[in-house]
Amino acid sequence: MQHALTILREATKNTPYEGKLYVVGGAVRAKYLPPDSRNRHAESSETENEDVDIVLEGNALELAEFLFSKGVCKHKPVAYPRFGTAMITIGNTQVELASARKESYEPTSRKPYTEPATLLDDVMRRDFTINTLLENLHTGEVMDLTGKALADIRDRIIRTPRDPEKTFEEDPLRMLRAIRFATRLGFSIHEETFNAIRSMAHRLEIVSPERIRDEFVKILMSANAAWGLEKLLESSLLQQFAPELAAMRGVTQNVYHLYDVWTHTLKTVEAISPDEGLLLRLAALLHDIGKVQTRTVDEQGNVHFYGHQTVGAKMARDFLQRLRFPNSLIDKVAFLILMHLRVGEYHNQWSDAAVRRLIRDLGDLLEEAIKLTQADKAAANPDAAYVDLEELKRRIAKVREEMSGRQFVSPLNGNEIMAVLGIGPGPEVGALKAFLESEVVDGRLKPGDKAAAVELLRRKYFENKSAQDSKS
Repeated sequence: MQHALTILREATKNTPYEGKLYVVGGAVRAKYLPPDSRNRHAESSETENEDVDIVLEGNALELAEFLFSKGVCKHKPVAYPRFGTAMITIGNTQVELASARKESYEPTSRKPYTEPATLLDDVMRRDFTINTLLENLHTGEVMDLTGKALADIRDRIIRTPRDPEKTFEEDPLRMLRAIRFATRLGFSIHEETFNAIRSMAHRLEIVSPERIRDEFVKILMSANAAWGLEKLLESSLLQQFAPELAAMRGVTQNVYHLYDVWTHTLKTVEAISPDEGLLLRLAALLHDIGKVQTRTVDEQGNVHFYGHQTVGAKMARDFLQRLRFPNSLIDKVAFLILMHLRVGEYHNQWSDAAVRRLIRDLGDLLEEAIKLTQADKAAANPDAAYVDLEELKRRIAKVREEMSGRQFVSPLNGNEIMAVLGIGPGPEVGALKAFLESEVVDGRLKPGDKAAAVELLRRKYFENKSAQDSKS
């Protein structure tokens, strides 16, 4: 980023643009953040920390063409005349050049109509005071035209530069951004701004699922995600795009838990490091989503959630599809939720065959399932939900070593089974192949032992055939 700014500065020296270009947004804000917030900011994966925003009282499209003509950017600028902006790339840094502007909006759209304006007008249309600092590209002078930006950064406050209801009425996505900034930077949200979010939460209906998803993911992947999720609920934003998550608040559980479903979920998310990636954070967030629909109380007053993993897997799939997550990610999250009780059922009396079945059934997601179970148990009642996962890991390593990297698959494929038995394709072939696979898992058939597999296959086939004949 600094390299791109140096190139821009040199290219516009001794030109009409000298002293009239201003860096705005995250690049300026970062310099004034408190130390701990600066660390959070540096660790963030947000693109705004890598890209550069430049504003000027003038024509940004003409500036972009000027820079292109001087060879500052190799590719022709991408212009957006409606918004008075242009995008150029300098090295690996994307630079947005923007004309200072005023904006007006239609009630059903986030796309503004714009007109040229002053720098003051431009900063007042922005989302939050902390993003309104202007730094002169050539002199380094920093201007706080709202008179609040530096103080709000110092006091760790998220607030809008003008009436928050007007700000959120125009662009409802800013409500999610407010919680995202507060979550990631460790700031609080100004009371007036937060009350406006509550009253304007319904406006989120005009925001696309993709934009909601992107902000939601940034909140979920924060080290402070539990706080951010709680704020989403308190603000009524969560109810707008994830009512099935909001419904978990207040759903009491049984002796295996200390908290209601919502609080347990937040603590499970907290127990998964953001470094583990989005898959595990989503699985932690959604692993008990089916408990609301499956909660029952028996005659003795005991609470049960029979089948919540099956119901939850479907609900999670519906939720993630609604927010346009990739299908490959959705499949993995739903599978982890469907299987999330399996690891937790481990007991030291399990046979090696049971461990082999676990390895087979969870496949490439076994490690993720163990980590999810660790987080789930860490958020439960430790006196009632203990599972020796370290011992399970040792058992898994032992079984894998004994298998010498071989897979739990049938030694015979479908074509070989048909050739041995002289039968045609059909469901019976699949069932016999599954039988041979189970024999491998149970240790009665060695992986790759085709001769033994043929003998077992013939015995099983003729036993089945004899049983069918006797019934007829």
